[in-house]
Amino acid sequence: MNARNPLGADHAPAGPTFVAVQPGQARSFWQPVPASGYTTVMLSGGQTVSGNVSMGTQTVAVGGFVREHAHPAQEELIYVVAGSGTALIQDVEHPMVPGALFYFGPNTRHKFVNTGTTPLTFTWIMLPAGLEKFFESIGRTRTEGEAAPPPFPRPADVDAIELGTVFADLDVLKAAQAKK
Repeated sequence: MNARNPLGADHAPAGPTFVAVQPGQARSFWQPVPASGYTTVMLSGGQTVSGNVSMGTQTVAVGGFVREHAHPAQEELIYVVAGSGTALIQDVEHPMVPGALFYFGPNTRHKFVNTGTTPLTFTWIMLPAGLEKFFESIGRTRTEGEAAPPPFPRPADVDAIELGTVFADLDVLKAAQAKK
């Protein structure tokens, strides 16, 4: 044991034990239709001791939505900070207003729709990490303060990107849930 690591050298952290991200320092990506807005990745798996948590914000444009999806092995927290919308969770609608919190365990189907007149912004936390890789793969690099680009389509290989990151095959999941 030592003062720096009381568990001893055999239990040294795999990554940094402290991360500070100041405004404008995080990676940010414009998102394609149908969400259209942008996401900012405040913390990615490679920045943490375990490598198993990522966190960021997503802003969904007026009239935009996050398609229905589920995560096969991840837990996700959503905390609404601005705007208003509807969360469709396992086919049940829930209001999305500032201060609302949603927890999704593995394979919980969910969709977010901006039904308001201003952008809908929420914080997301994903365990284990990986959502940030999806946003980077389908988005375009965003610089703080720049004007939004014209709407752009999702990549042609978005299904492969989803299955290669943190997304369940929704058709398979729905079929399995229908059998229950």
